[in-house]
Amino acid sequence: MDQLGANPVEVFTEESGLWALRFLWFTLLLRPLQRLLKRAWPARLRRMMGLYAYFYLCLHVLTFLWLEHFWVIADIVDDVIEHPYVLVGVLAFLLMTPLAVTSNRFSMRQLKAAWKRLHRLVYVIGLLSILHFIWLVKADLLEPAIYLVLLIGLYAWRFVTDLLGNKTARTRR
Repeated sequence: MDQLGANPVEVFTEESGLWALRFLWFTLLLRPLQRLLKRAWPARLRRMMGLYAYFYLCLHVLTFLWLEHFWVIADIVDDVIEHPYVLVGVLAFLLMTPLAVTSNRFSMRQLKAAWKRLHRLVYVIGLLSILHFIWLVKADLLEPAIYLVLLIGLYAWRFVTDLLGNKTARTRR
């Protein structure tokens, strides 16, 4: 359609990163939605949304490695050293990989309580992705700020519900 502009690689890199971030946020929003609606269907979508986020993250990373650096390791390492936002992005990718690999029932059964602790890394990944986005855009911070406010809201919701959940658990004993 000839709408990718003068630098289609940059557009594809940005769009794949944005969609990875959007699906990560959809994934994080499903737990509060499930509790607010008191319905099970949002929980059934979480794994799929998380895997979509990882798929777009893989596209984002592959575009960076292949189309921006042509698999030249020295150029990739230089970019990681020279730009902290790349390092943060790599760290987010590395942390998200075990979540994608263990997002199946077999892993849930094998890892038991450790599975939940491992998948709480999604909150760290969310923070790293926002930092990556903020450092990347530099000037127009409106869009990363919206994602940051959303993340802070999700953290606050998690904190309050965990706090209330622990209090109600203690009063039941």
